[in-house]
Amino acid sequence: MKKLSKRLQKLNNLVEKKLYSVDESIKLLKETATASFVESTEAHISLNIDPKYADQQLRTTLVLPNGTGKTVRLAVLIPDEKIKPEYKQQADIVGSNDLIEKITKGDIDFDILIASPDMMPKLAKLGRVLGPKGLMPSPKSGTVTDDISETINQFKKGKIEYKADRTGIVHLNFGKSNFTNEQLLQNLLAFYNSVEQNKPSGVKGKYFKSFYICNTMGPSIQIDLTSMV
Repeated sequence: MKKLSKRLQKLNNLVEKKLYSVDESIKLLKETATASFVESTEAHISLNIDPKYADQQLRTTLVLPNGTGKTVRLAVLIPDEKIKPEYKQQADIVGSNDLIEKITKGDIDFDILIASPDMMPKLAKLGRVLGPKGLMPSPKSGTVTDDISETINQFKKGKIEYKADRTGIVHLNFGKSNFTNEQLLQNLLAFYNSVEQNKPSGVKGKYFKSFYICNTMGPSIQIDLTSMV
């Protein structure tokens, strides 16, 4: 068994095996952010769903009020004749067939790819390249659109996509450990409310099973779901 570091042992002693209110959990989250770098803050919600059924799948987007704290590189794929000067000012990369050529060669220097609908047929052959990296544009993630400018703005403001994995758990980075308590709380509540509002139609009985938060290098803190109301 891997031996825990003294730092992690100390942090584990701070977290009791109990349910914390959302306010208490955020405060404790800040106290356990003791790594030598600015950690990401993670949320993990276990849901009573079976994603193998179409009516129990959860995949959607939301804009976090305070962003994720991460700078994302945006690429836009659009026909040459539709490229506008403002797109080049807003996005990090803008291209057409030239961008497809770069992707084909493995030159993927972006975190999010936004594409106009008329470019999707040309992207089909790159599914094996982009798919495993989670970079394939799709209408569900809001990355296939004709409203390029507004979509760029939304992702720059902190729009993110999340989905339940095959075990019914949703994982999300909702900020950074140097965010204020209020910023983290606002982001966490926005995430929780989004999951609640997008409850799959096939869910029977209790929807939420458990809710944990943690820092990248810290222990898990379980939130009392009744405090989210």
